Amino acid sequence: MKILILGGYGAFGGRLAPLLRDIPQATLFICGRDEEKARIFCTNFRGMAAALPVRLDRRDIASALAHILPDLVVDASGPFQDYGTLGYHVVEACIAARVHYLDFADGADFVFGISQFDERAKAAGVFVLSGVSSFPVLTAAVLREMAKTMDIVKVEGGIAPSPYAGIGLNVMRAVIGYAGAPVTLTRHGMIGNGIGLAESMRYTVAVPGRLPLRNIRFSLVDVPDLQVLPPEHPTMTDIWMGAGPVPELLHRMLNLLAKVRHYLRLPSLVPLSRLFYAVLNLMKFGEHRGGMFVHATGTRNGRQIERSWHLLAESDDGPFIPSMAIEGVIRKSLEGQPPEPGARPAVHALELSDYDRLFAARTIYTGLREDRPAEPIFRRLLGSAYDRLPVEVRAFHDGADEHQWLGTANIQRGPSLLANLIAAVMGFPKAAEKVSVAVTVKPDSNGENWTRTFGNKTFKSRMHCGNGRNKHLLVEQFGIVEVALALVVDDDKLNLVPRRWSAFGIPLPNLLLPKGISFETQREGRFSFDVIIALPIVGDVVSYQGSLSRN
Repeated sequence: MKILILGGYGAFGGRLAPLLRDIPQATLFICGRDEEKARIFCTNFRGMAAALPVRLDRRDIASALAHILPDLVVDASGPFQDYGTLGYHVVEACIAARVHYLDFADGADFVFGISQFDERAKAAGVFVLSGVSSFPVLTAAVLREMAKTMDIVKVEGGIAPSPYAGIGLNVMRAVIGYAGAPVTLTRHGMIGNGIGLAESMRYTVAVPGRLPLRNIRFSLVDVPDLQVLPPEHPTMTDIWMGAGPVPELLHRMLNLLAKVRHYLRLPSLVPLSRLFYAVLNLMKFGEHRGGMFVHATGTRNGRQIERSWHLLAESDDGPFIPSMAIEGVIRKSLEGQPPEPGARPAVHALELSDYDRLFAARTIYTGLREDRPAEPIFRRLLGSAYDRLPVEVRAFHDGADEHQWLGTANIQRGPSLLANLIAAVMGFPKAAEKVSVAVTVKPDSNGENWTRTFGNKTFKSRMHCGNGRNKHLLVEQFGIVEVALALVVDDDKLNLVPRRWSAFGIPLPNLLLPKGISFETQREGRFSFDVIIALPIVGDVVSYQGSLSRN
């Protein structure tokens, strides 16, 4: 397969080529206006596929097709919103030359308009798919999976790139271009307009059993999903898609500029693109992780339900996800499953199972959640990951009524005077060996009340499912202090990882967030716990390890 990649050394094309490097029958023509950049890219390329540099302006595509005779053209240039009357020039040239075509287009109008070439593409016997990227291919696949068990009414989704992922200048131009401009979407069952980057929401991306991303601000983006997904689901009345770039300070500045442009009817902010591009690519700090979510509200058997799909990508794997849709189409084509001839948005290009195979070799994790308020809080928060817990850990957390567990524990206090003072104020037990332990859990409609008795010392806490910025976290309250914990399943352990905290409902600095390794597991057929509570500067405050059996 000879694959001509326009923008082959750019942000998306430059990541597509490495995804195809293990395909020996592929020859990749890395095209762009800067021949030197294409040559350097090919020199550094490693793999079984061949990579050849080509100097090419997309306006000269017809002559390149006649000379190279590719089997497939991938347009990874853009921004597609800026091509105006020449927007479909490459598409028309490919159909005329009977060459298959895929693109990364994220412009909703461009992708929605590709169907005008359907009859011509069918007559030429070629497939022409537009928007072959996370939006809308992955989101569409997720919603088809959800629609098997519900009638979808309202959809919200978003993508949150790692701050270390980097962003191309053309992508930034596209984003800045619609900041403050009308964005076509479906709202309250009618076609209407939102305001690009001026509408925002917060969301926590949390794959069941994995460490969630921190609560992130997402703002409305002009992506194909807004126009091509509602026709796929007749019951859908609302759809909203956002992006959550960090740092949030820069994000909020862009929100403000978008609102100013909208209300004052100012011209496009595109002249600011290079400034935002430079600043965003300089401000790289925080967790090197990215994510994505699709949240659907709908009905099942006349009852309202909510389901959400979450994706986490660790380290450098996240930036490859937008290019994986085209990778998947190419691999399926080589396996004898090419798309049907015709021109259309790439909504049906892949299924969720296709993505599962693409993600399997990388540190990319996904999972579905369904909000079930009647379930015990640990099962509710962990979702599908709950079933991976050891039997005794599940038994401990599954009780719907008040239950008590008995056992023994070893307790250690921190060595410093300050650590002991804090432990005393919080009501933690004193140091002791093999002290008797009783843990009583009393569930109610809003959470669980825990009473822990070590010897003759008792301390209490209350646990409940977090809301707002603590969504998908377990919140444990000790008097005036609340600590929000992520529930992370690691082999046979349930880790409790502090993520946020507050006093009197006022958020406290994360720099002072309690630390320590705390987990539950099963040893010798008994529920076992290992808890370390530590504070920055102070160090260990208290730790206790032991095991319990049901009374």
